[in-house]
Amino acid sequence: MSPRRDLFCLWYPLALLYSASWASAGDIVHHDDTLPKRPGCDNNFVLVKVPTRVNGVEAVEYVGVGARFGPTLESKEKHATLTRLAIADPPDCCSRPKNKLTGEIILVHRGNCSFTTKANIAESAGASAMLIINNSTELFKMVCEDNETNLDIHIPVVMLPFDAGRNLKSYMNNNDSVTLQLYSPKRPAVDVAEVFLWLMAVGTILCASYWSAWTAREAAIEQDKLLKDGSDELLQSATTSSRGVVDVTVISAILFVVVASGFLIMLYKLMSFWFIEVLVVLFCIGGVEGLQTCLIALLSCLRWFRRIGESYVKVPLLGAVSYLTLAVCPFCITFAVVWAVYRDVSFAWIGQDILGISLIITVLQIVRVPNLKVGFVLLSCAFMYDIFWVFVSKWWFRESVMIVVARGDRSGEDGIPMLLKIPRMFDPWGGYSIIGFGDIILPGLLVTFALRYDWLANKSLKSGYFVGAMTAYGFGLLVTYVALNLMDGHGQPALLYIVPFTLGTLILLGHKRGDLKTLWTIGEPDRPCPHVRLQPSQS
Repeated sequence: MSPRRDLFCLWYPLALLYSASWASAGDIVHHDDTLPKRPGCDNNFVLVKVPTRVNGVEAVEYVGVGARFGPTLESKEKHATLTRLAIADPPDCCSRPKNKLTGEIILVHRGNCSFTTKANIAESAGASAMLIINNSTELFKMVCEDNETNLDIHIPVVMLPFDAGRNLKSYMNNNDSVTLQLYSPKRPAVDVAEVFLWLMAVGTILCASYWSAWTAREAAIEQDKLLKDGSDELLQSATTSSRGVVDVTVISAILFVVVASGFLIMLYKLMSFWFIEVLVVLFCIGGVEGLQTCLIALLSCLRWFRRIGESYVKVPLLGAVSYLTLAVCPFCITFAVVWAVYRDVSFAWIGQDILGISLIITVLQIVRVPNLKVGFVLLSCAFMYDIFWVFVSKWWFRESVMIVVARGDRSGEDGIPMLLKIPRMFDPWGGYSIIGFGDIILPGLLVTFALRYDWLANKSLKSGYFVGAMTAYGFGLLVTYVALNLMDGHGQPALLYIVPFTLGTLILLGHKRGDLKTLWTIGEPDRPCPHVRLQPSQS
């Protein structure tokens, strides 16, 4: 096996690590729906913006989370009242405050009594709202206890992370005048970022499918020529050299998911800054190889660059390398290094997406599904993998393992790099719309198989299976985004929706047209059959 194939056999299970769509924007963590909603305690959890002014000058804007109880907040900043802040005395507000309140927002510490008790005491003391400082840097969803009955609370209650409360207290201790607003802007039903992300995913599979089918057809034409010449020895040699791909088997399909699960657990347990750095290095290595492969393929279509691509020079340790590869490689390495160094800047997502798309397209050229049976096993395993690590893992680990790994919790970084992302353009909370490599690579293997089969079996677009598979993938991804918006931005296992559409479409079409047995067992032919009329090569 060549080093290039070894590299992508390693990268394939790594790409499966994250395969859930996500809309990130200041996520709320920890306990939430353990207690049921009831009258007076039935608010939806919402993020709350808390812009502040210190001595009349605009200061930091903090983000908190609203409680299950109390009134709903204004959705627009212009309707939110600018109100003075006061510190509770005692700090926990478990007994009536000693300081006189005349409509201020009161700042209290978490602990020593229930959230609703604090709210009732603050309201009776004359506070217009209450900010509760959490004892950690995370946000905590405030619910009502089972035995609580006094839930007729008329002031909004918002929890802030510890660092925000510490900053506000420091201003107050310096005798600064602090005023702030509380409002909760609503997210748009659909963000343009989701449309562009959908186009990126569909376009990536479309490009990879046509490249893979074109390569397979060129190899089949070459084999057909050798077959007509009657040279079995040359045919066998050409078949071996032209393949250059890794065919997935039923056993390897199962092992891929097992290995990916192992990687996921390892990341979850060892999540740290240095571990994310290792993943960034691996991503850059794969991205350089992918970008180089795509650029060489594009440039080779031009006559002048084709001559350079066909000229080789001997390089120590690497053997014969084309001049075109030597010219492109430094650019690819520089591109990846620059992205890695500046990946925290606002526009770094562009570089990550370019490297990621190049890597996905190249993986789909090298890793192939030979028939529908292998595709069925692979996608079925991935279907269960996605559901387990997004939803079921919460029962064992008390949190979604895949979402935690994707967000990069406890790492000090902005998540793992094995995903495509676009900033949410019209979302007042910002963040990114995200799709994992696994959501593109795994269904993409089946879609590229469909187009290769159509071309090698001389199927038209109407009688073939590619249009159906491509449409099913696009529709499945669209349903994923609908579910994502209905779930208020919580992470969704995209394969939960994509796999049934793509697999179901191919199986139903194959059964209807009488090709299911061929698709299931034989798949794409290794060499063209005598009755198949292949188009002549364009080269």
